[in-house]
Amino acid sequence: MSARPSSPCTAPTSDCTARPGSRFTDAARQAVFYRKGRVLLAGDAAHIHHSVGGRGLNIGAQDAVNLGWKLAQVVKGISPESLLDTYSAERHPVAARVRRNTMAQIALLRRGEDGLKAARDIVAELLAMDEPRQRFGAMMSGLDVHYDLGKGHPLLGRRMPDLDLTIDGRPLRLFTLLHGARGLLLNFSKTGGLDIAPWADRIDRIYADCDGPWQLPAIGQVAAPGAVLVRPDGHVAWVGDQRQHELANALTRWFGPAAAWKADTGLAHFPT
Repeated sequence: MSARPSSPCTAPTSDCTARPGSRFTDAARQAVFYRKGRVLLAGDAAHIHHSVGGRGLNIGAQDAVNLGWKLAQVVKGISPESLLDTYSAERHPVAARVRRNTMAQIALLRRGEDGLKAARDIVAELLAMDEPRQRFGAMMSGLDVHYDLGKGHPLLGRRMPDLDLTIDGRPLRLFTLLHGARGLLLNFSKTGGLDIAPWADRIDRIYADCDGPWQLPAIGQVAAPGAVLVRPDGHVAWVGDQRQHELANALTRWFGPAAAWKADTGLAHFPT
């Protein structure tokens, strides 16, 4: 009597072993442009690189935060479409730098070459020092991003630090003021005022005190300014004082042209 043949649907146990389906490579790509007409790229659609350091999540989220408020203002007719061009201009260099840095990290992680081991040892020695470690830490976290908004105070173009403020006698962290996704004009001067009436529907003006140091992750302590204009993405668009030099230009560039202000009613309207 012959043995019963096995079922053709029964696979040997050794062939049923689960195998991981994901893979990581050192592929690095970046789109030449982040905007083409009505098409906008962000996150992995705009740039890919190795996952070492988890940098992709940071810059993808930063892409969205940089683009979101600009897109909203253009859709609402507050700002011209040219505002969207600043998205690619600001974010493309950030991703290019991350791509370069991750490629360098992967090169250092490769084994089998005496030269690479020596390079790793040198980098380890550098990271044992405070200044290089702080600089690399700011780079890895994305807190050292600096948009080129011209010359001036070291804060200009950088992410505003989350300061401990005193407003109307109450302690408050600065970042809580950005939850409304509006522009923010912070006045630290004890006297005088900054006139932003034509932009009052888009900008919150806050009088605040700050007694602590102004410490930035990448460059250390900076001089406390008299006033700062902060964009909805947390980056500083203007630094000045009560003379308001170039403030109107910064407001127009980032928050659209001034609305016609009716002093008798206190209401703003946009020219048609």
